[in-house]
Amino acid sequence: MAQRHIVNKRTRSVAWSFVERQRRIPEATVARLPVYLRTLLDVQTDGVTTISSERLAELAGVNAAKVRKDLSYLGSFGTRGVGYDVDHLLVQMSRELGLTRDWPVAIVGVGNLGAALANYGGFGDRGFPVAALIDADPAKVGTIFGGHTIRHLDDLPALVDELGIAIGIIATPAVGAQEVADRLVAAGVKSILNFAPAVVTVPEQATLRKVDLALELQVLSFYGQRDSIGSALREELGVAAAGKNSGV
Repeated sequence: MAQRHIVNKRTRSVAWSFVERQRRIPEATVARLPVYLRTLLDVQTDGVTTISSERLAELAGVNAAKVRKDLSYLGSFGTRGVGYDVDHLLVQMSRELGLTRDWPVAIVGVGNLGAALANYGGFGDRGFPVAALIDADPAKVGTIFGGHTIRHLDDLPALVDELGIAIGIIATPAVGAQEVADRLVAAGVKSILNFAPAVVTVPEQATLRKVDLALELQVLSFYGQRDSIGSALREELGVAAAGKNSGV
């Protein structure tokens, strides 16, 4: 009995430590962890066993001080003159990101974008297997795509229970995105990735991430325009300076 009490106490202590660690990891750090993870997997494939913060920063596109700060949240401080053990970092990051288990995904909306996402094999390789394809179009429901029978949106609660859906991806037109989000949350899906070009809200107990491709293209167009204007100005100033130097 005493032994069981000790084990339970230790288990609670480990669980509480994990919860506290998750609470204090900044969102910006969480966003960078997948980048570090991908980088570490690449160097591990090349046979690298240790890596310095400077090298990891270079490969991940951040500065070394930020890398050291981010890794300190995981309780990993490295060894001076040696660096970080790659395998150990991979275990730590996989644990923090919840990648020690699979997270079944349901894609809602099997149009062009939803179909492209369903055909992407990388999700399953990274622990996010596509478990269900869902649509409200009667012409699509019941058809086979990517090895899945497309189910109706009304089947969502049963699919969540049957397949353990943990993440919902919204790939519908903007007009239906909020309803889909509401139905996902009502069915018990608390993690949602929204690709629809619409502002979607979820209750506090759910987590929503948005991928707006048009917005990202607009940001790129801003930088592209700025670079074009900069090049034109530099060219104009260069011509003017050349004329001045030649006495024209």
